[in-house]
Amino acid sequence: MISVQDVRVALDGTPILHGVSFDVASGSVAGYVGPNGAGKTTTIRLLTGALTPDAGRVVVGGVDVVADPVEAKRRFGYVPEHGHLYESFTPTEYLAFVGRMHRLDEAAIRVRTAAHLRFWGLSEAADQSMTGFSKGMKQKVLVSAALVHDPPVLLLDEPLGGLDAHAVLQTRALLRTLAARGRTVFYSSHLLDAVEKVADLVVVLRDGRVIQTGSPEEITTLGGGGSLEDAFGKLTASADAYDEAEVLVAEAFGEGGAELRGQGLGREK
Repeated sequence: MISVQDVRVALDGTPILHGVSFDVASGSVAGYVGPNGAGKTTTIRLLTGALTPDAGRVVVGGVDVVADPVEAKRRFGYVPEHGHLYESFTPTEYLAFVGRMHRLDEAAIRVRTAAHLRFWGLSEAADQSMTGFSKGMKQKVLVSAALVHDPPVLLLDEPLGGLDAHAVLQTRALLRTLAARGRTVFYSSHLLDAVEKVADLVVVLRDGRVIQTGSPEEITTLGGGGSLEDAFGKLTASADAYDEAEVLVAEAFGEGGAELRGQGLGREK
């Protein structure tokens, strides 16, 4: 359902992606992880059609994004990292607007809107202007808007921003349920624990190159065991984070480094 083949991108003459390739099968949740500046956002822009690759091919929902961008957009729902809503709308009005953009009939819009708002606990706020909504409430509406046309592919860029603990659990359950029903989820995030809990496949990106692909268990094993977070650190960093932290404390505070370790605040066991 998602295929990125030997994609290369340069922005203002600076190479960003260097021959990135990966495939995501139908019914899978793929976690796309990497440090800041690795190229995750650039990849999302390619998948959504906001950016054209200099070389390579991008397919979403079985459609070449460059060759047929309009049809590709029908095949996915997208939750951006920094989403913007028409805040003067109510949730009901906004989801109806999105549904009509996808040419859904009015009955389907009403049923799906009510179901999504009920799931997120927003039924009582359904007809209130979103101007005063919290970031978490707006994020719930954005997720609903991405799903209202029932797309086969869901593209997520840091989707948990502003969500409380219960809403995070709801999101994880929703993603796994969607995958079980054959939907494909592409989840770009720097939150390794969130990815580990929902992903079937993890793609690790560093400096614009895919350096490892596999299940969370495979990535963890390749990183020497422990956790996905530990493996990620070893795969993407040139130095151990605890070593770097101890150097900082020693340089900045002198004997404070040894003092902190003596208080049990040094390297975790």
